[in-house]
Amino acid sequence: MPTLNINGTERLVDAAPDTPLLWVLRDHLNLTGTKFGCGIAACGACAVHVDGAAVRSCVVPLASVAGKKVRTIEDLGREHLTKLQQAWIRHQVPQCGYCQSGMLMAASALLAKIPSPTDADIDREITNICRCGTYQRIRAAIKDASTAAPAAAAQEVVPSAAIKTVVGATPALALSPILTTLPRTSGKVALTTPNSDAGGKK
Repeated sequence: MPTLNINGTERLVDAAPDTPLLWVLRDHLNLTGTKFGCGIAACGACAVHVDGAAVRSCVVPLASVAGKKVRTIEDLGREHLTKLQQAWIRHQVPQCGYCQSGMLMAASALLAKIPSPTDADIDREITNICRCGTYQRIRAAIKDASTAAPAAAAQEVVPSAAIKTVVGATPALALSPILTTLPRTSGKVALTTPNSDAGGKK
């Protein structure tokens, strides 16, 4: 029975060596933030990090990740929303939300590799498919979260547990384990902290 390092924790997995990592995560470990989209590594909805690199888990066999560090969307922003996640919210990137976990994992891997990506870098590294066509918002959010973003655009770290409302989100938003549980409403995205009266950061 292989042992995997998933989000910093050693997990025993009772699955065949050729089982795609996607189904190990979803069916065996109940980490359902990683989505099935195509099964042929074309869409990127299933993207996770393996040793820091974004890979499409639907075609990655279990045996190939033994001894490597696997990170899923559930671990992104576990304690605090990352700068990228905050930019994602500010630019209201998600529409249906289905591709967003894979898109965020690809974007976070890009920023770890290239902190100030150019348009050409984004075009080369982010090949995920968004069926709602929010590519310009995705590009804007990545640039907003980059080290090249103007200082005025910087936001303080927001504790995940302090998010009171995310208005305009869908249940499939997948920005973090907390955001995915928030209800569907209408309007603009709003973050509130425990010490704020109303509205908070937008």
